[in-house]
Amino acid sequence: MTTAAPTTDLDRVVGFTIPGRHARGRVTRLGPALDQILSAHAYPPVIERLLAEALTLTALLGATLKDAEGQMTLQAQTQGGIVSLMVCDYKNGELRGYVQFDAERLARLGKNPSLYALFNKGHLAITFDQATTKERYQGIVPLDGESLGEAAESYFLQSEQIPSLVRLGTRRDANGKLIAGGIFLQHLPEGEAGRERLHVRLDHPEWQHVEALGSTMGADELADPAIPLESLVWRLFNEEPEVRILSGTALARGCRCDADYIQQVLAKFPESERADMADEEGVITVDCAFCSTKYRLPLADFVPPAL
Repeated sequence: MTTAAPTTDLDRVVGFTIPGRHARGRVTRLGPALDQILSAHAYPPVIERLLAEALTLTALLGATLKDAEGQMTLQAQTQGGIVSLMVCDYKNGELRGYVQFDAERLARLGKNPSLYALFNKGHLAITFDQATTKERYQGIVPLDGESLGEAAESYFLQSEQIPSLVRLGTRRDANGKLIAGGIFLQHLPEGEAGRERLHVRLDHPEWQHVEALGSTMGADELADPAIPLESLVWRLFNEEPEVRILSGTALARGCRCDADYIQQVLAKFPESERADMADEEGVITVDCAFCSTKYRLPLADFVPPAL
């Protein structure tokens, strides 16, 4: 296994498999792309860290899509929680995300509130949309546990009966910019052929070994840009006879809002409804929650349909 990688390894996700353990994984680290997403909002540090971890998880899960035009969406929603909604998505290496929260209630919490303190009784929905086949897979699990990683582990165990391990971590660089990293490990379904399903067994040495090693990976390593992603994999599994590194994927901030598309959508509304949407100057303003861009569309730009 080679370990060649950029000196500063950021905005990449790398896949790997461990054939002898019937396991696969992804490892990622976000830097400039994460900063672009966060800088579009004036989030307090607690919400920045939460969204950074959610985007890291989105990159790890989204990179498993085989369809380049497919989309993976992560949505956390609550009733009565300080965080009412959090949405992230991944498409062809592009990430975006935003959070809706109660700033006044958040200010009364400490610097490191628990997941329950932020979400109360909420749920996590993970959706995979396959562009080529038009298939959609969605699973919903309670936002239990101590972290978003644990909620993702519950998703795969409940929806697919696949044991998984997710570790996420953040740190700030010398300039105060947030860096986030994560690792995602799974038992390969192919490894179960001709055997009992894992969830009906009391133990499984192959997976337990991989899980134990993966659990030793700390946030400092995951979010350290000086450590190549391939080196993280090597540190964990250097005693394995074979570890196959898959091709990496570059990650970037990508918001798909577009003035022309928004105008096409608004054009489908009756003229009277568009007039109700407009302000005193006859302009409809549409905000993109992902990138905080405001689109101002004058009513005069909407041409009435020909009779």
